[in-house]
Amino acid sequence: MRWLPALLSFALPFGALAAKKSPSVDRFQEFHTKAVASSPIKLADNSYKKLTSAPRDHSVAVLLTALDARYGCQLCGEFQPEWDVLGKSWVRGDKKGESRIIFGTLDFADGRDTFLSLGLQTAPVLLLFQPTTGPHAVPAADPIRYDFTSGPQSAETVYAWIARHLPDRPHPPIYRPVNYVGWVVTIVSVLGIAGALFKLSPWILPVLQNRNVWAGLSLIGILLFTSGHMFNQIRKVPYVSGNGKGGITYFAGGFQSQFGLETQIVAFIYGLLSFAAISLAIKAPRTRDTKLQQIMVIGWGLVMVITYSFLMSIFRIKNGGYPFKLPPFM
Repeated sequence: MRWLPALLSFALPFGALAAKKSPSVDRFQEFHTKAVASSPIKLADNSYKKLTSAPRDHSVAVLLTALDARYGCQLCGEFQPEWDVLGKSWVRGDKKGESRIIFGTLDFADGRDTFLSLGLQTAPVLLLFQPTTGPHAVPAADPIRYDFTSGPQSAETVYAWIARHLPDRPHPPIYRPVNYVGWVVTIVSVLGIAGALFKLSPWILPVLQNRNVWAGLSLIGILLFTSGHMFNQIRKVPYVSGNGKGGITYFAGGFQSQFGLETQIVAFIYGLLSFAAISLAIKAPRTRDTKLQQIMVIGWGLVMVITYSFLMSIFRIKNGGYPFKLPPFM
């Protein structure tokens, strides 16, 4: 039995070395097994500390969020489905854990102490912890924080950010599950609309083949674009504005700004002028009664003169240097 103490003394260094290495390895295997079953892993204060504590030979991506409706975090709710897609896709493509990364989610309701210790006042916050030991270790132990200031982010954007910080490791592609319900609803809707159009085709085709219908639609489109409707949509201009004296200003000064009501007034003027010109060119020559024809010519002529005069007065409101005038709006 004299050889037993010598054997124990010889085995002690190897046992100590194994004891130092095993906790980190076992910790990764423990959380990776959970991740294979459900990723991202739902964390609490204790599991968060255990997963991110140093030394660690693995990476950890943790989303600190606040999904409860009473916290009013809209961005948290918008990003959570993207985060779930990323976590599930990564684990699906790396079931053996070759990339050495764990995805986790810590909600404020389950991790108040962690939020307080980190001094977080907003959510969501995405932290990436790099390994402190092993072949992928980095000098800085502090986590890297993802920037959410630009608004809602997609799974692909965060995937590119994480992959950039994990060089020389596998980067499984993102897999988005097929939305079978959406496909069924779309197919049924398309078939229903196609059937309704086929059934109503005897009444719809004459309308679609009518030249007057297309002429009217074209005229409406021209009036919308020439009056500045697209400018209003792009610039988000106000409908009207105050004149500083308790009244309302309908027309904005200068040719680089306008109001919503101003656009509608100009579109109405253009439409009235177009209708007057069409009546003089088409309807008046077809009238067989000469007296009625004279009345139409004089009436529509007066409408055009008065309307043009009002339009020129609007141009002078927009720009005081506009040189043209026409009675009665001088």
